[in-house]
Amino acid sequence: MSVERTSPFSTALVTAGAWGLAILWILPLAYAIWTAFHPAIYAARLDLLAPWTLENFSRAWNAAPFARYFLNTFMLVSLILVCQFVICTMAAYAFVCFPFRGSNLLFMAVLLQLMIMPEVLLVENYRTLSRLGLLDTILGMGLPYLASAFGIFLFRQTFKSVPKELEEAARLEGAGPIQVLLRVFIPVAKPTYIAYGLVTVSYHWNNFLWPLIVTNSVETRPITVGLQVFSTVEQGVDWSLVTAATILSVAPLLLAFLLFQRQFVQSFLRAGIR
Repeated sequence: MSVERTSPFSTALVTAGAWGLAILWILPLAYAIWTAFHPAIYAARLDLLAPWTLENFSRAWNAAPFARYFLNTFMLVSLILVCQFVICTMAAYAFVCFPFRGSNLLFMAVLLQLMIMPEVLLVENYRTLSRLGLLDTILGMGLPYLASAFGIFLFRQTFKSVPKELEEAARLEGAGPIQVLLRVFIPVAKPTYIAYGLVTVSYHWNNFLWPLIVTNSVETRPITVGLQVFSTVEQGVDWSLVTAATILSVAPLLLAFLLFQRQFVQSFLRAGIR
């Protein structure tokens, strides 16, 4: 049996391409970090002897109610994450363990929602929230996202990989459907929950258009909308302040990914997504 070997030229080409993409990705982040940690006078030039300072972060924190923005964003993503975990888990469990007539057709309908861009539904969602009296509320921002077709698909794929023997053994010991779900399926799918949690938290933490449309006050405004205060046309743009505020807003996401990056990759591999 012959083993096809990769030529040194193709390996070098792939490596060069990977390095090129990595550099393109890291340059904006490196510039943002450089600008955030230096006085505004050094924002447009690269001076290796320029003094490092935390003053920009202090100014950014005091220029806007960041504590309130972080609280609003945390409440929003927590509401969405908990509801999606519950709804997507129950739906995926039903599709895998309780097949019914038309279940495949219903699952295809769920997958069709992945092809609909959220922006297409902005007007209708806004009208619905207006009739419900939920504009400018945390619940109103999160209501259109309390269920996720992608979450149902991902959990279904993971639950299908659970050995039938584990489920049958739990049932022989007298476990009911909910106990089987809690003791067998969910523990096995733990990496998937971590990965999906990072994906949905990242998306809704950075979501801008929908919160901008439905919020009008600081009391409900998330951090992405609150960052607008740093780019007013009248006062000009202080890039040191803007980059410091941006790093403050994305720091929790970067920390979460660094802590759970192994589980993040592992779960998608187990779900069969390459």
